[in-house]
Amino acid sequence: MVRQAKAQRMLTHDRIWIALDRLAARASLSPSGLAKRAGLDPTTFNKSKRVTADGRERWPSTESIAKALAAAGSSMDVFAGLIDDDAGDSRSVPLLGLAQAGASGAFDEAGLPSGKGWTEFALPTAEDSRTFALEISGDTLAPAYRAGDIILVSPGAPVRKGDRVVVKTRAGEVLVATLKRRTAKMLELRPLDATQAERAVATVDVAWIARIVWASQ
Repeated sequence: MVRQAKAQRMLTHDRIWIALDRLAARASLSPSGLAKRAGLDPTTFNKSKRVTADGRERWPSTESIAKALAAAGSSMDVFAGLIDDDAGDSRSVPLLGLAQAGASGAFDEAGLPSGKGWTEFALPTAEDSRTFALEISGDTLAPAYRAGDIILVSPGAPVRKGDRVVVKTRAGEVLVATLKRRTAKMLELRPLDATQAERAVATVDVAWIARIVWASQ
C-alpha cells in the first residue's frame, strides 16, 4: 500500500515537469537547452507548453521524455527518482530568462524572485536559500556567456571587486558585468564584452546587486 501510494504521488503533472527540469539541470542545461540537444523543438519543455490556453494540463509525451533521457545520458530509473519528492540529489532554485528579468514584477523590492514566468532549476551546490538562476538569451554577453547558459545568482553572497554581478536599476534595466569599483555613491562596472565601454551607475539608481556564483557552460 505504501509503494502504491508513493507511485500515485509521483505520477502527477507537476512532478513530471519538475523531473524534466531536474534532468536538464543534471546535464547543466536549461529545459530549452535539453529539448534542443534531444532534437526537439527548443520550446518543447518550456513552461508555456505545460498548460494549454484554456488551462488544461499538458503532459510531455513518452517519446520526448525518452529523447531527453538519451540526450542527458540518463535512464528511466534515474528519471523516476527525480519525479519522487524524496529524491534529494539536488535543490531547486527559481529560473527566469535574462531577457524577462527587467519586466515589472519579476522581482520584489528586496531583489527576490516574484510574479509569473519563473520555472525551476536544480543545483546541488546552491547554499543561499535566496539563490535564483537566469538563462542567457542571445550573444550580447559572449564570450563569457552564450545563449542557453545558466547563471546562478546569490543575493546573500558578499560582493567584492572583480566579481561578476547582476545589477538591476530602479529604471528596470538588468546589467551583467564585472564589478570594477564600488563606493558609497557609485558602482563602476566593466562589461563582459571588452569592446564595450565601462559604465558607472549611481548608487541611488541601483535597486539591487547580487553576485554570480556559478554558470553552466
